[in-house]
Amino acid sequence: MSSAGVGPLCFLRSKVNAAVYQEVLEHFMLPAADQLYGDADFIFQQDLAPAHSAKPTSTWFKDHGIPLLNWPANSPDLNPIENLWGIVKRKMRYARPNNAEELKATIRAT
Repeated sequence: MSSAGVGPLCFLRSKVNAAVYQEVLEHFMLPAADQLYGDADFIFQQDLAPAHSAKPTSTWFKDHGIPLLNWPANSPDLNPIENLWGIVKRKMRYARPNNAEELKATIRAT
């Protein structure tokens, strides 16, 4: 998500380690950033989760020329994605999906 819009949702079946995170960046974030920003510069924001702060992930961002916003430790209140997930949770409060596909469809609809 950004001031320019929101990219596609990515549903994962595994835990997110540095390698999985880099795959998400490569196959979801980069195309979304290209669509939202074109050739314009942007700064990427992420928290300090282990997959985000791993050395291979830092190298990935450097290799792709994407600057990162410096992030203070223990500051989830600054993370805009937490506000977005709060909205999704409120809208889903009364939803009763019966399986993973219904859950995904409900999340997409919000």
